[in-house]
Amino acid sequence: MGRDVAQGAFTRDDRIRYRQKVRRCLDVFALMLDDFGFDADRPMTGLEIELNLVDSTAEPAMRNEEILADIADPLFQTELGQFNLELNAEPRLIEGTGFADYERDLRGSLSRADERATRSDAKIVLVGILPTLTEGHLVEDNLSTNERYRVLNDQIVGARGEDIELDIRGVEQLRTHTDSIAPEAACTSLQFHLQVAPDSFADYWNASQAIAGVQVAVGANSPYLYGRQLWAETRIALFQQATDTRPDELKAQGVRPRVWFGERWITSIFDLFEENVRYFPPLLPICEDEDPVEVLHAGGVPKLGELRLHNGTVYRWNRPVYDIMDGRPHLRVENRVLPAGPTVVDMLANAAFYFGLARGLAEADRPIWSQLTFSSAEENFHAAARRGLDAVLHWPGLGDVPVTKLVLDQLLPTAAAGLNGFGVAAAQRDRLLGIIEQRCRTARNGAVWQTETVWAAERQHGMDRKAALHHMVQRYAELQRSNEPVHTWPVN
Repeated sequence: MGRDVAQGAFTRDDRIRYRQKVRRCLDVFALMLDDFGFDADRPMTGLEIELNLVDSTAEPAMRNEEILADIADPLFQTELGQFNLELNAEPRLIEGTGFADYERDLRGSLSRADERATRSDAKIVLVGILPTLTEGHLVEDNLSTNERYRVLNDQIVGARGEDIELDIRGVEQLRTHTDSIAPEAACTSLQFHLQVAPDSFADYWNASQAIAGVQVAVGANSPYLYGRQLWAETRIALFQQATDTRPDELKAQGVRPRVWFGERWITSIFDLFEENVRYFPPLLPICEDEDPVEVLHAGGVPKLGELRLHNGTVYRWNRPVYDIMDGRPHLRVENRVLPAGPTVVDMLANAAFYFGLARGLAEADRPIWSQLTFSSAEENFHAAARRGLDAVLHWPGLGDVPVTKLVLDQLLPTAAAGLNGFGVAAAQRDRLLGIIEQRCRTARNGAVWQTETVWAAERQHGMDRKAALHHMVQRYAELQRSNEPVHTWPVN
């Protein structure tokens, strides 16, 4: 999000200078793609997990600042809401026992953070949308205290010029409005990073777009918002609507939303950065001192700060990333479609499925994106968000097919082959993909467990919806700590 800034700090000259710097960065980036040495010899991976804080009654705990200070670990950061934290895992290779190393480190970090949270009468819950959130919780006063979140809020709301409408129709219906971006804080995600070479970036991004719907269907974990059962992965609709800078007139004119699936398959990473610059006005026009042209001509590695900041305010579900590590630039696909939770092992199963499937499809002799229209990939994405494991998706050679059959018959073998290409140990591969298999065979993921548990509380124990949701979250938090996959969780 860039350096901290004060509210109201942006002038017309700031915006003009920033736009010029972004375009200058884009020109330099194009030159770098032609003949610069990007780090891609051994592709690293990364994970980011957004967390919820709850109190002893399963209500959101607005205490991230004091808990973060007590954790005192640079891997943890603030997020948009005061009931959120973010955990960034150390990047690593997944060959050999890389997934086991992720599991050990993530469980250790979460255990230590949970221990610190208890000192503030709170605990950590890994879930796509915290089911006990209400409209009263998601207000501007509950944004994290870092000023950059307030500035971002002002820029998005100011660009829209009116309240943001939330209209989500699923099993039940929610229609309301908000005067801030605070509802976005309800969307707690699991993000995967995959380092790729410039000449193969388009293949990996296209593959990631093609499988986004499958990922969401298998990993859905966000069925409730404001006490209503909506989509299996309500987070998709909420995030799109809560950050929409377009009033109705601009929507009717075809102006692109800032939370964006995209509109075409690509041939280069440059396509995505160029679209971001062409279609989206700056939200945070913060300029750096660097002249990227001078740095490039001097033989250095340009940071491209303005381009990277602008890219970070366009919320693609698969985002292109330019970054520098140990003095060498690299490119990453940032896969942002999945919710957090339910357990560490569930999230790593999702990671193994994504990394393996993306590689398997990206390196296939006949690319999936040459057979699947982009509009079908987008329709699959939204159908999966609505119905989860009950979704029927369109797939080349199969037509309309239940997502569970698609995964079991075709995609799990492809994912296994992709993990073999990364050199993942067979035991790790089989354990994690076995969790995905069992979710499909039992038709049970996080969203299914949540809704079944709430229904049982309402119908068998006579609880009203509010009491049932609180009961479910408390039970969820207990089972989460077992690290047993969600498809094995009892409903009681």
